[in-house]
Amino acid sequence: MTSLADIRARLEAQENQSKSSAPKSDNAIYPHWNISEGSTATVRFLPDADPDNTFFWVERQVIKLPFNGVKGDPNVKQTIVQVPCVEMFGENCPILSEVRPWFKDASLEDMGRKYWKKRTYLFQGFVRANPLGDDVAPENPIRRFIISPQIIPVIKNGLMDPEIEELPTDYMRGLDFHIKKTSKGQYADYSTSSWARKESALTETEQAAIEAHGLFDLKDFLPKKPSEAELRVIKELFEASVDGKPYDVDKFGAYYRPYGVEAPEGSKRPQESSNSTPSETTTQSNAVPTSTESDAQPEATQDSGETQDTTSDKAADILAMIKARQNG
Repeated sequence: MTSLADIRARLEAQENQSKSSAPKSDNAIYPHWNISEGSTATVRFLPDADPDNTFFWVERQVIKLPFNGVKGDPNVKQTIVQVPCVEMFGENCPILSEVRPWFKDASLEDMGRKYWKKRTYLFQGFVRANPLGDDVAPENPIRRFIISPQIIPVIKNGLMDPEIEELPTDYMRGLDFHIKKTSKGQYADYSTSSWARKESALTETEQAAIEAHGLFDLKDFLPKKPSEAELRVIKELFEASVDGKPYDVDKFGAYYRPYGVEAPEGSKRPQESSNSTPSETTTQSNAVPTSTESDAQPEATQDSGETQDTTSDKAADILAMIKARQNG
């Protein structure tokens, strides 16, 4: 017969395990989506450390696969597995190849949007006006920002404004960016966000932070490009999700897992030899996604399977504009 002491010991063990397996965050992501409606957060974007990236942001594309719980765990009713969309790397995505024809059938359009890739854009910089009273700034004041497709047109349109004479990331003559949160219906709206009209220099403290910590190489925070084996697993995950099956930890746990779910003990990927030790990169890529770059902000919008990014036709013009300003 189970005693009260046994029950308490088991509950304590479960709680300790939950705490130890919970993903740790360095708090580098500034959660601007948590500001109150009517508030404005002012940020100052900085360049990417990658000299080959002309822009000061990188685009991230992921697909969220919903599952009816986790196999063998009756306590989990619904869960999400997030996988990278390889169109982000200029390759054909096995999921989108399957989903695109769905938009030609009206009865499948909603399902198509459900499995369509989600875009977000990763920036870095300083938070200069912070309406979040409970925000805990990290030791490194250079924060990362996950910007949704709703805000990115405002950023890009500003770059095309002929009245803006210098790159907004310039240390001496750059511009702040005001993230303004309002609402449209029941959803948050950021369309009134804007660039500052007056140039300003980075403070001595901000310049010292760059000198001390350096800039982030933004591509380091993108999902790892899947191998051929991982692409096969992504396709199988997609098929299992569409078929309404629960997530199978034993089958997929060594590859992609829902938040908070641990890999099966002793699991390894087929390409790993029995005497090999996973590299740091492999270990990180297998880890449960944390609530940082791995999770799009709540207000992030979905791309339609039929329409292109509304600002993508300006990409070449923006690129030319930035290069011209850099050369000038």
